[in-house]
Amino acid sequence: MDFQLDEEIELLKRNVRDFVQAEVEAVAKQIEEEDKIPEHIVEMSKELGLFGLSIPEEYGGLGIGMVGKCALYEEIGATHNGFTTLIGAHTGIGTVGIVEMGNEEQKKKYLPAMARGEKIGAFALTEPSAGSNATNLKTTAIKKGEKYILNGTKHYITNATVADVFTVMAVTDASKGSKGITSFIVEKDFPGFRVGAVEKKMGLKGSHSAEIILEDCEVPAENILGEEGQGYVNALKILANGRAGLAARNLGSCQKLLDLSVQYAKERIQFDVPIIEHQAVAHMLAEMAMEIEALRSFTYRVAWMVDQGMKVVKEAAMLKLYGSEVYNRVADKAVQIHGGIGYISDYPIERFYRDARITRIYEGTSEIQKNIIARQLQKEYGQ
Repeated sequence: MDFQLDEEIELLKRNVRDFVQAEVEAVAKQIEEEDKIPEHIVEMSKELGLFGLSIPEEYGGLGIGMVGKCALYEEIGATHNGFTTLIGAHTGIGTVGIVEMGNEEQKKKYLPAMARGEKIGAFALTEPSAGSNATNLKTTAIKKGEKYILNGTKHYITNATVADVFTVMAVTDASKGSKGITSFIVEKDFPGFRVGAVEKKMGLKGSHSAEIILEDCEVPAENILGEEGQGYVNALKILANGRAGLAARNLGSCQKLLDLSVQYAKERIQFDVPIIEHQAVAHMLAEMAMEIEALRSFTYRVAWMVDQGMKVVKEAAMLKLYGSEVYNRVADKAVQIHGGIGYISDYPIERFYRDARITRIYEGTSEIQKNIIARQLQKEYGQ
């Protein structure tokens, strides 16, 4: 396994780091207070090509492999997680379905504008009755002529308020269970589509999640993504594909927290010495550094496996689980090292602590990842 980045990726990585640390970090507090990502940050992200991270070069994207994507995601993760989520949800679960399962006409129609950031992508699977039990969908799709009529409600849909193109899962044949679910490409301007209530969240300010409501929503038959009845399989593939990228974003946040914690521990004086000289603090920093390095190795190994076309169902679930849990442990230690300041909203530590919590829930809870891992082990070792 060779994780050496080529010169082009290294240059991109430096450019993204400079942008994130100079521009996004400068408005991080503003994002938190206004719950909005400034338009100039979005425009600069488009110019850097960040919205085209997962899109092949022939459709206007960066056309880089998973190792390269993770290198950039790591830099994107080292700042306000609301910004990170806007980019990550678009380039991950928001576009991967069309890239991996779309036909040529669909790719030509949607991907160039999505690569430029002119159209934002979102993924609509979750419903009030279908969270971890993703096959319990109530949204239906009934074919009428050359269209499908969709009815139902999705919720907790990231990017819903800004997205133009949604990958929507709906039931086309209830009698077939998971094999009766189909995925559709749904545009926000289709008749019968509207965005519902916007969720008020604990964290991820600037990134908005909302309901989407489908009331006799008319979707052309040509907008089926993949084959009818393959929607659940598509959803699993889309989620699995995004897990290395999600872990890389968590990794970037962890590294930022370690950087801030070491800096603070060297500057903060208690009992006449910097607190880094107190063993209790030094050991917390050592544990953070160890887990971050393990996460880095694991992230790039799984990314390399994806680039090699290897099956990564088990490894991707392990990585999603480990990355989420490490981020939460690192954030907790960062608050502890900073003490009272770590709890004050004028400083970024408490923001990362709040933002970390969702990573154990979204795109498959930690418990669901353990289920996936256990099922794969059963297959490997025989029933």
